[in-house]
Amino acid sequence: MAEVTGSSEPRCSVYIAASVDGFIARADGDISWLHREEYAKGGVPGLGWEEYISNVDALVMGRQTFDKVRTFGTWPYEGTPVVVLSRRGVDIPPELKGSVSVDAGEPRQIVERQHALGRHHLYIDGGATIQAFLADGCLDELIITRIPVLLGGGIPLFGPLDQDIHLQLTGIDAAPNGFVQERYRVG
Repeated sequence: MAEVTGSSEPRCSVYIAASVDGFIARADGDISWLHREEYAKGGVPGLGWEEYISNVDALVMGRQTFDKVRTFGTWPYEGTPVVVLSRRGVDIPPELKGSVSVDAGEPRQIVERQHALGRHHLYIDGGATIQAFLADGCLDELIITRIPVLLGGGIPLFGPLDQDIHLQLTGIDAAPNGFVQERYRVG
């Protein structure tokens, strides 16, 4: 995978929040721990969401993540094509038809199909999806914002690996509200 935004080569990155002990949600998918009042005051250090998403050509997420995002009320990815990964199919609501599609296959196949559509920078989201893309060598960058809470269990950001994956720290920022954003190049 390429490492330069704007390159003609495909690039896949992650932008995600995790507890200090490495969980992205409780076991039942609950993320209410992300929405404490004091967290809203300090903002996210480092690379902000708006800057990040403005450089993304499409978002690739797992079905469970899609189902969770649909509970938010307002669709947060307006203007960004979204690909939902599912082997069983997904019911796309009428208001999202045309902006949300469904795909299945191995991460490299998905990246190749998106690249063929002219989508060079893919945002990868969802625990199992991130783990699969990482294991298949398809991730170029990890942007992880650590939230100052220990959950003690839940859905982990990372899972078992067949081999070590080396990361290069490219940036780290801390906010007064306790958020710490870590940015890594993969490989």
